[in-house]
Amino acid sequence: MIVLPARAQDTPTPSGSTPVSAPGGDTAASSNASSSATLLQVGSLPVERQVAWLNHAAQSGDLEKLSDVQLVELFQSLSPDTLPRYLEAGSARYREYEFHTYGQQRIKGVWQAEPAHLLVRYRQDPRQVYVKWLADGRNAGQEMIYDETKDPKQLYAHQGGTFSFVAIWTPIDSGRALAQSRHTVRELNIGYVTNLYLSELKKYHAVGIDKPSKIEVSTESGERVVALTWETPTGQPQFYAKKVRLGLDLRHPFFRTSEAWDNSGELLEKFTFADVTPKHFDDSAFDPKNPQYRF
Repeated sequence: MIVLPARAQDTPTPSGSTPVSAPGGDTAASSNASSSATLLQVGSLPVERQVAWLNHAAQSGDLEKLSDVQLVELFQSLSPDTLPRYLEAGSARYREYEFHTYGQQRIKGVWQAEPAHLLVRYRQDPRQVYVKWLADGRNAGQEMIYDETKDPKQLYAHQGGTFSFVAIWTPIDSGRALAQSRHTVRELNIGYVTNLYLSELKKYHAVGIDKPSKIEVSTESGERVVALTWETPTGQPQFYAKKVRLGLDLRHPFFRTSEAWDNSGELLEKFTFADVTPKHFDDSAFDPKNPQYRF
């Protein structure tokens, strides 16, 4: 059953619409509380209540129980300010965590034919990152550590295979460090995608783009996401990309997938984030001397 958080119970139901129930409230909900009519009522609520409703529905698992059609109708009805506020508030939960990411990018005009599969351990404050390229993806065996408390401008890394025993320091924005990616190690986190979206959203609003041009439901790596597509009038360099599609996780306040296209319609990058797990690391997680690592 789709319900509103109890704190949202005090706002009157819009005239002529189906009541949206709250846990333990007096309003009797029908067995079809998650029908399209009820879901569309969410879009008539004030923004702060839409955010509270979305947060509750995601955490309770109710959101992912909706059909594809219901999800599309719901997100079409939400205020343009709801999703940004939901993501902004939710990002505070993810300051230290481990995740897997699968990525392909276009580097110097060449598309990477094979995805890279990375295990990432990330801490926000201070910014520390450990990365390992796993065996089922490109550049398997590589490792990289970034620790801004030791040197905010450099990372420590080694290649895979024969040269795995040779680790070097290199600037995070050097040609060597960016030979495989359009992004620096500091951008290797789920919060970067959210922050980029929030930044680009201001530019969209400035040119009159208030909502995605397309909302759909897709399945990525076995997980359903609400895929939101934004198309810009001019593309680069005014915007990050000509077209961007972001896949919202149905249980957590972050984007599970991110895709971007250049001005000619070619795919610039495609990322999928999986197994995002909040953790509390000790300092050995970002120490090259960790016996689990091969530095």
